Amino acid sequence: MRLKATACLVFLVIYLHPASGQPLSTYVNLQNQVMVWDNGMIRKVDYLQPIEVKVGRSAIPYIDNSRSFKIYYGGGVRMLNQGITNEFNISDNLISFLNARSLNVFDRGNVKHLSGICEQYYLGDSVLLFLDGVRREWKLYYNGEVYPVENFLAAEAITSSGGNAVKVSDNIAAYVNYANQFRIFYLGHIIPQEEYLVQGFSVGRNTVAYLNANREFNVFHKGATIKVEEFAPTMYKAGDDLVAFQSNDGYFKVFYNDSVYRIGFFTPNNLKVVDNIVAYQDPTGYLKVFYKGQIYTLESFYPENLEIKYHSLAYVNRANVLRMFSEGELYDVTSASVDKWWLYYDVLQYQIGQNIFRIFYRGVEY
Repeated sequence: MRLKATACLVFLVIYLHPASGQPLSTYVNLQNQVMVWDNGMIRKVDYLQPIEVKVGRSAIPYIDNSRSFKIYYGGGVRMLNQGITNEFNISDNLISFLNARSLNVFDRGNVKHLSGICEQYYLGDSVLLFLDGVRREWKLYYNGEVYPVENFLAAEAITSSGGNAVKVSDNIAAYVNYANQFRIFYLGHIIPQEEYLVQGFSVGRNTVAYLNANREFNVFHKGATIKVEEFAPTMYKAGDDLVAFQSNDGYFKVFYNDSVYRIGFFTPNNLKVVDNIVAYQDPTGYLKVFYKGQIYTLESFYPENLEIKYHSLAYVNRANVLRMFSEGELYDVTSASVDKWWLYYDVLQYQIGQNIFRIFYRGVEY
């Protein structure tokens, strides 16, 4: 996941599954009041519809109707400032926000100022890589500490693959430095991974898949590097502790927790690799999911409105039933006519009519 400073749509209904395991959800009712569902409890947190709101796994930041920047966290709302935050982004556990060009981070209830001038940054679930414009140095925030990275990273894209020279995901960062050397930041350490320019790379939780200078396919996983293939795959995409790829000999495979699973001799259609899930359409048209070493067949067709987050997947089938695959289980959530539905992390929320909101989490409807 790579997040940069960008504008974001205002969501009227958003929700999350935080790191503590207590799911959150939020919506705006007909009276324009901001309501938060917190592990089964409803709380009124604001009286007017916010200008902008985003959700991660542990907090709900938003700019309220008066442009004050607030964060719902740990059962309450905290106002950070009035009218000076012009941009914010959120991941699982971190919230980055800019006050003019000043970069700050909200981490587990604590606010830390990172740079008075910041022009570029990349946000992951627990890491934040940023360019400190004061000293013109790249630094990385992780677990409450700021680590020096490089004075200069590769400004140009990796020409052989068209990819970016910096990628951040979950708890890991990978980048090409000024000398075209490939580096990985993992668990507080910068690891010199390759001394020559890599031909492309993809990042996920605990995982970096890449092609080295000889176009050999390698996977860095939890501190160890494994040569997966001698020859470059035709495509690859990293997720959480996994990499989906099509090898040079035409087989669709998944690297998962240090093992390689051969799925079949075919090119997957509509391939999606998101967090812990690999979803694809097989040659017969069926929707299938690879999840934690097992393959699940969900439908005899591939839905147009498929959404994937964390351990879950949701869609509406041909019988107009809202279905959810979550943590290895498949649920028929509702056959009612649903106006809107959203999936963030493992919480599914749907709306019936103008003001009826339902939440489905781990097989239970609220």
